[in-house]
Amino acid sequence: MLRQAFALVLTLLLAACQSGGLGASGNSPYGVDPNKQDVDGLLVGHRLMAAGEYELALKAYYRAAAEQGMNSDTLSAIGSADLALGRVGQAEDVLRRAIKADPTFVPALNNLGVVLMNEGKPGEARVMFQQAFALDSGQSDAIRENLRLAIAQSEAAVYDPDQEEKPVMKLVRRGQGTYDLLSEL
Repeated sequence: MLRQAFALVLTLLLAACQSGGLGASGNSPYGVDPNKQDVDGLLVGHRLMAAGEYELALKAYYRAAAEQGMNSDTLSAIGSADLALGRVGQAEDVLRRAIKADPTFVPALNNLGVVLMNEGKPGEARVMFQQAFALDSGQSDAIRENLRLAIAQSEAAVYDPDQEEKPVMKLVRRGQGTYDLLSEL
């Protein structure tokens, strides 16, 4: 009796595997076509960032990293989501890893500059923005503006060391690989 039950279960499992799996019989969620390829996690994350859904964007970026690997693009995206969530220390660590993976990746350099500005390190931020500006050949107005703010703030720090009020910096995505640094000066 036990052998017959085992044989029946084994036969059903083999039949399910041959027919495309246990979920292939129409058990997919509504609106999901199991035959289509997944949407790129980076694209989904960028759209969620634009919508202000930073936690969901971070999850999408992690999914992209699982699919594509931890390359400079996914690390930079994760770092920008961490920054938007106020996790400045984590953002700095991840963005430094992105730059280590590709020292010429402009969005990672720009985002690290934003993080450094938020941490009150305008001199180091200035270096990051200068590198991003040079690699971008001055094409991005946002990077030019970020560099201008970093230069102004680093020079102000030299001339006014008792400056107590630190400006609040905010990273705003303006397109694929384009970011603006907004300041309340």
